[in-house]
Amino acid sequence: MIPSVLPTYNRAPLSFVKGEGIWLIEADGRRFLDLGAGIAVNALGHAHPALVDAITRQAQNLWHVSNLYRIPEQQALADRLVAASFADTVFFTNSGTESCELAVKMARKYWFDKGQPQKTDIITFEGSFHGRSAAGIAAAGSEKMTKGFGPLLPGFMHLPWNDPDALRAAITDTVGAILIEPVQGEGGIRPLSDQQLKDIRALCDAHDLLLILDEVQCGVGRSGRLFAHEWAGITPDIMMVAKGIGGGFPLGAVLATEDAASGMTAGTHGSTYGGNPLACAVGCAVMDIVATPDFLADVNRKAGQLRQALEGLVASHPDTFEEVRGVGLMLGLKCRKTNSDVVNAAYEAEVITVPAADNVIRLLPPLNISADEIAEAITRLDRAATSLEAA
Repeated sequence: MIPSVLPTYNRAPLSFVKGEGIWLIEADGRRFLDLGAGIAVNALGHAHPALVDAITRQAQNLWHVSNLYRIPEQQALADRLVAASFADTVFFTNSGTESCELAVKMARKYWFDKGQPQKTDIITFEGSFHGRSAAGIAAAGSEKMTKGFGPLLPGFMHLPWNDPDALRAAITDTVGAILIEPVQGEGGIRPLSDQQLKDIRALCDAHDLLLILDEVQCGVGRSGRLFAHEWAGITPDIMMVAKGIGGGFPLGAVLATEDAASGMTAGTHGSTYGGNPLACAVGCAVMDIVATPDFLADVNRKAGQLRQALEGLVASHPDTFEEVRGVGLMLGLKCRKTNSDVVNAAYEAEVITVPAADNVIRLLPPLNISADEIAEAITRLDRAATSLEAA
């Protein structure tokens, strides 16, 4: 008999009932150190007082009215994102998946309105992940994502990761945009270098293409800048955001320049829940904390501490780990042992990690992790590796 919850997940046998900062408390009382943060969602950990206060105050006033009306909290968050980024305008969604859908629509509508309707193709890359909607799986293109779900949405060209020659050769008169993650998350914590991002931006400029960046996982402070592309000194035309912007509350957004968004006029897109007062009140509270120079400087400092400690862990356990990769507090451990075995051993050591492709485990802690918590994380990961090696 099928379970009452559709069985699309291989869930770990854990049931968490409470969260406190970086800690998750299991129903049996065990305390797990959370290096997953809900897959980079809980940017400020669990039950952060500022976020609890923001959602409590808003819940006492107004939850939902729909986008038939002006929403002051939505306007406030849009103003903050515009002021802090390349963007001129923002559309709010409930998730990164919905942000992908709009980014694709926006790019295609742009060229249609510019009198070049043939420019429908969007270049994407091996190892990418852009959500599990029709557009998202078609954009990723991998068999794992698409098998059994055809016919797929057409108009995506899938190229090898980090192959500049293949990218240049793929550009034709039907290509309208390049869609890429500055740091692949699901693909195994694979960052583009600053120069690679600069080269892609230059290629878009040379061939009159839109650059769409997917910063759903690597954005909102995780790289040590508010958005990861800032390290390269470039700007996109369209950007997908979600996860950390809501600090645990479902919230996403598409940020765009005025030109790139010019085709999205009244009636071309909508969302019942997107940008509701509850979500945007929390988003404003997240921005109040994360989008400050002192906070981002602290992220970079702690990222250096964590990476150095992880390098020592790899050196101590060469039979378990191969290398550290990533940027900021979006780090991965490439494993020699099967990554699922490492994740399960970490559960036994009461530390949460997240598996990814290329036999990697992801370490995506809350951005406000402390030095003592970093030390405790390394102790528990060391314990997990030791137990695997003993077995």
